[in-house]
Amino acid sequence: MPCQFHAEQENSVNLFPTRGSAFVAAALIAATLTGCGSGQQSQTATQEPAVNGTSAGVGDIALRDVRIRAEITGAALQPGESVDLLFVATNQSETENDRLLGITSDIGSVTLSPANPQIPAAKALIVGKPEGAQAEELQALSNAEKAKATVKLGKPISNALTYDFVFKFERAGEAKVAVPVSAGENAPRQQQAPPGEGH
Repeated sequence: MPCQFHAEQENSVNLFPTRGSAFVAAALIAATLTGCGSGQQSQTATQEPAVNGTSAGVGDIALRDVRIRAEITGAALQPGESVDLLFVATNQSETENDRLLGITSDIGSVTLSPANPQIPAAKALIVGKPEGAQAEELQALSNAEKAKATVKLGKPISNALTYDFVFKFERAGEAKVAVPVSAGENAPRQQQAPPGEGH
């Protein structure tokens, strides 16, 4: 069922490891996904706007830009359709690897490929194709694990709503995240009427 955001929010803006060359990838991901651009002030406990996805954390795992990518042209996308679940999971532990055991949701079944992707210590797991200004840099990270998550809808989904997903990690435990729907950067845009039309 649609729900309000209630994912765990971090207590500090310094959510990614920064010591040593092993953390370069995590630092890049943090800079890309925190939404803090030039001229903006950082805050300590914020929910990012739905267009950029949801942030959450559990144990040593930080989830960023969690969103459902779906182009919904009518009132809702109906059961039977498949949509992509996109996110980046960063392991903030310097020594302990973790593993994503699975993802569940009441809107449908989630299939991970590979089935149980590893998240090495001080590295990241990128699920789906990154989008946005630094998508190419994220996609090219050689030390980041890659995976894909597909949701086979059992219930309809609509824009402007969020849907519960539970992420289960081998070490970190479970994180319940309210995930928004995003059309993606390649979604068609409405065309403006030519000047003078309609007068």
